Amino acid sequence: MLPLSPEGDGGMKIFRSLCGRYARFEALLDRLQSLLLLITRCYVGWQFTKSGWLKVTSWDTTLGLFRDEYHVPLLPPEIAAVLGTAGELGFPILLYLGLCTRLGALGMSFVNLMAVISYRQVLFSEGFEAALDDHFIWGYMLLVVLVFGPGKIALDRWLCRPRN
Repeated sequence: MLPLSPEGDGGMKIFRSLCGRYARFEALLDRLQSLLLLITRCYVGWQFTKSGWLKVTSWDTTLGLFRDEYHVPLLPPEIAAVLGTAGELGFPILLYLGLCTRLGALGMSFVNLMAVISYRQVLFSEGFEAALDDHFIWGYMLLVVLVFGPGKIALDRWLCRPRN
């Protein structure tokens, strides 16, 4: 067994070299954080934008779904349809821009949760596991944005930075 001494023998030099390489690897990954957060914000935002756009372009069908299929608690179907569609179209804009990003992620999390609750009779039935999994994945992505923020590629970073 090689003794590791602080005097700088061969084993310690190798260890320090490996630590230095690992630190450079970490620094490279750290530089990718903001890009990953931007991609996450845009991907999850796009999923909700598509759904909201479909609702707007087929409004009569949307109202029918909210009356007959979706069971949003406490709200009349017409109000639930308007609020759900507005949330699916409005909150993603905040995520795309990185403007009030955490508020947008929180709002979209609520819309996502309401979608699961109001359509539970389908999403929790056999054969719809993939559809439910999508909601879990989107929820996780929104949680990441909520906890870590928008990253450096965001209007929040530019508009809210301290002025000297």
